[in-house]
Amino acid sequence: MKLQNLKHQNELSLHYTHTMKEQPNIFGQTVPQLQETLINHSLPNYTAGQICDWMYRKCESDFMNMSNISLKDRVILHDSFAIIPSLPESSSVSADGTIKYLFPVSGDNFIETVFIPDKERSTVCISTQSGCTLGCSFCQTGKSGAGPDLSPGEILSQILYLPEYEKLTNIVIMGMGEPLLNWKNVQIAIELITSSKYLGMSKKRITLSTVGIIPALKEFLQVFPCELAISMHSPFHEERKSLMPVENKYPLVEVIQLIRRYTAGSSRVVSFEYLVFKDMNHSDRHVSEIADLLQGIPCKINLLNFHPVDDCELQSPSREIMEEFQNKLKMKGLSVTIRKSRGKDIKAACGMLSRTKKFS
Repeated sequence: MKLQNLKHQNELSLHYTHTMKEQPNIFGQTVPQLQETLINHSLPNYTAGQICDWMYRKCESDFMNMSNISLKDRVILHDSFAIIPSLPESSSVSADGTIKYLFPVSGDNFIETVFIPDKERSTVCISTQSGCTLGCSFCQTGKSGAGPDLSPGEILSQILYLPEYEKLTNIVIMGMGEPLLNWKNVQIAIELITSSKYLGMSKKRITLSTVGIIPALKEFLQVFPCELAISMHSPFHEERKSLMPVENKYPLVEVIQLIRRYTAGSSRVVSFEYLVFKDMNHSDRHVSEIADLLQGIPCKINLLNFHPVDDCELQSPSREIMEEFQNKLKMKGLSVTIRKSRGKDIKAACGMLSRTKKFS
């Protein structure tokens, strides 16, 4: 969306929010969903496609401005429905250029979205839930507890109504929440992002990050050729369980077995995200076990420096520890990078996002 139109869109959204609360919000619906929604309003079947074009390609929130729809039908739409995207309420800018946005979502909740500019690459890290039920010990989002699943429209808004939308080259679904626990809505959002009928972005420009919710992960691997990132953090069951309680239900070895099955003979390269904690998960024993687990899988490992969060005794490693661990993994024939932390000073780095209304 053009930056100069954002204020106008915000005014329209506030107008709808205050004056049309009882009208169904259709933002985030696909053409087939919208055809079903409109079925009892005596509108031509093709109207759904016209509306979607206005909503997603032109960022139009006012039915009365949809000039290729008859005036009679525009009045019906105006009186029956609302288009209410979620718009950023505030932002915070890091010294490194990273920008963190606060978006309101349903039930008076909030989510954080992070825009990361990096030379020719501009990435947005989007959220799928306000809060998280997984309770990973190293994650600030998990410490806030359960929050509502985001609707497809709330997920899409973080992209389409990001002020830097026109600069975006990549999307990572690894902000607040576990995307595969909101798989139904995330799947619709990915369709809206990638289908030529809507935003038309390349699936290869999208990365979904997950702890490994096996039933939804299997469906994701079958349906979408998007990039995949798995949160590993330890190759050992008991240790990973102490960090990530989900290991009890979906053990890493079973997640890797599933990935091995669906990547065999394909060109798909899977990323494994690995937070490094001082004096915990970077020994020679860890190196050997990681190499054994990932043998034969086309993959890369991203090492991340742990950033301290509230009520967590885990500590950040030194740069020397990170580099030594990286080198030992490389000696096992693995592709390993140390990911540069971005936005730490505004609490926008991995594991630091929260659903508080005001930025700290």
